[in-house]
Amino acid sequence: MPGWIKVLLVLVVFPILLGLAVLFVAGRPIAFEVLQRRTAARFPEVKWISTDDLGRWQSDTGQPQPVLLDARTPPEYAVSHLEHAVLIDPYKPSIRPLGKAAKADAIVVYSSAGYRGARVADWLRRLGYTSVVNLAGGVFKWANEGRPLFRAEGHPAALVHPYDQRWGMLLNGRYRAEAPEVGKQSAAP
Repeated sequence: MPGWIKVLLVLVVFPILLGLAVLFVAGRPIAFEVLQRRTAARFPEVKWISTDDLGRWQSDTGQPQPVLLDARTPPEYAVSHLEHAVLIDPYKPSIRPLGKAAKADAIVVYSSAGYRGARVADWLRRLGYTSVVNLAGGVFKWANEGRPLFRAEGHPAALVHPYDQRWGMLLNGRYRAEAPEVGKQSAAP
């Protein structure tokens, strides 16, 4: 075997295979952690909220509730979303979905797994919104934990749009909807 192939195997192929093996053994929690760390490195000013903390917040009816912004596409939102969430275009965001929310009001942004949500949260932060957080793990992690999902007019939903085949692997199979893949677009606001 030529020396360059050995080097390629040691420096590229084996680390990739090892990473895949760890991901397979450790499962989705590690994948969500890696994804959040990479996204947080890209958007260091964005603050995060865990699914547990958001769930507690939503169940505390004595506390003002956050504005929930779903930073996915209309087809994804139509399959399911968090209760009372408003759709915001992750590719060309507008403050219109915020309605009359003040710049100091609590806002929770989420997307499939967190990246588009982080981009929108960062965009809002740069516009001067001071209480914006991104949901760690997005709607995928929310669904995997068996938390409530809804579709049009407050009807309960059981499935989530998988975005595409690769990202959909972050979703537990029982929550993965059969849906066309989202077209690849720039997520830059």
